[in-house]
Amino acid sequence: MEARAISRRNLMLAGGATLAGLAFRRLDRLVAAAPLQPGEELVPWLDQRTEMPAPAQARVGQQLVWEELDSWITPNEKFFTVKHFGQPDVDLQAWRLDVAGLVRQPVSLTLDQLKARPRQEVTFTIECSGNHGFSWNGGLVGNATWAGTPLAPLLQEAGILDHGKDVVFYGHDIGKQTVRDMELTAPFARSLSVADAMNPANQLCYEMNGEPLPASHGAPVRLVVPGTYGVANVKWLDRVDVIDTRFAGHFMARDYVTIREEQRDGQPVFTETLVGKSLLKSAPARVTRQGGAYRIVGAAWGAPVAQVEVQVDGGPWMPATIDEGVGSDYAWKLWSVSWPGATPGEHAITSRAIDVAGNVQPAMTDPRIANKRTYWESNGQITRRVSIA
Repeated sequence: MEARAISRRNLMLAGGATLAGLAFRRLDRLVAAAPLQPGEELVPWLDQRTEMPAPAQARVGQQLVWEELDSWITPNEKFFTVKHFGQPDVDLQAWRLDVAGLVRQPVSLTLDQLKARPRQEVTFTIECSGNHGFSWNGGLVGNATWAGTPLAPLLQEAGILDHGKDVVFYGHDIGKQTVRDMELTAPFARSLSVADAMNPANQLCYEMNGEPLPASHGAPVRLVVPGTYGVANVKWLDRVDVIDTRFAGHFMARDYVTIREEQRDGQPVFTETLVGKSLLKSAPARVTRQGGAYRIVGAAWGAPVAQVEVQVDGGPWMPATIDEGVGSDYAWKLWSVSWPGATPGEHAITSRAIDVAGNVQPAMTDPRIANKRTYWESNGQITRRVSIA
């Protein structure tokens, strides 16, 4: 893995961001790097997304339009949506959250009872693990302030038994899947190990950006697991079940599995790993012009970000300016860089993020990306094309 030396100043700034993240502060404000400045004009990208195919349209709703990125918080109405089994009709009056399985004391809570528990907020950038995996997507990411009650205290009150190994989270959305020759009807479900489930950052979320959680984002309650891809953040949550083995449901062991090809002793070997933790990533959002000056703006997320660098036409990497004072380890950082001497014609713009440990977002030629045979976890460096008049 490529690594770079991080300056003492950047490490101190990253440490400050960590403390901000632990405080779970809500920070509703625009960021200087994002909004168009007075007199600034947008220079459109040449490489726009292709039309979404019909099968994907059944699952994917809206996507972020990068050129329209104008705030650190993504408004609810602009936040991307993905529905594997469609959007269920949840009876809010009858809804209950059940915590059962290998626990000493099963728990069943109404929404009001859940809201009466201690409240917690976290600003967290959620990305679909298939984002940028196809030519028709690239906007399946957004940053929101999520509010709810911590998951860990509820599990502690239920009392996980010593032989409990996995905590399974079931959604209210139900669909059919074929396994060998069997057609199964089952709810959407994902699991966490007991240790991961007890992370104090995890929450049972019922608010998004200060408003009741929208139905399209999992109302009345969704699981929020900061630092993971969207699939782990189960929507329309209604049951939590502790089991004594590893859960192997469709969206855990058969789908959302990254396959890579490796060479061992001259022979191809395929490895299969589960999609879970978010990976370091950045993306150019737009290019703007003000008079004869040009500016490139973007976002970086997926790990505690220390630096972002931008490259034009394969030239030297230029350090971007980051809004260091905003957010938590789980929230994206917006960045900008001046583009001096922009010449007429077509240009390629690439960004790469560097985390506080010195890890660098991989290039598309890196074996971690180039040897991948599935579209999940597509965190390679993103290049956009623009034309300067």
